[in-house]
Amino acid sequence: MTITKEEKAAIIKEFGKNAKDCGSTEVQIAILTKKINALTDHLKEHIHDYHSKRGLLMMVGKRRKLLDYLKENDVVSYRNLIEKLNIRK
Repeated sequence: MTITKEEKAAIIKEFGKNAKDCGSTEVQIAILTKKINALTDHLKEHIHDYHSKRGLLMMVGKRRKLLDYLKENDVVSYRNLIEKLNIRK
């Protein structure tokens, strides 16, 4: 359910401006997306895990707010990010 240090480092390397850039909006959204995908797979198997479902909904809300912020401030980066992460269907 959680992501490993190596996976997180790979995400930071791919979406960050440098290797230590873990706080930029793009990196935060990418990490949340990875966590959301993992938790979604968990909830497909464990349907009645309501505590995890609440956590999932909170993560989705936080990602939504970050995406709105990014769209407001940098539309080009927003479009590139949703294309890379395949968020919009």
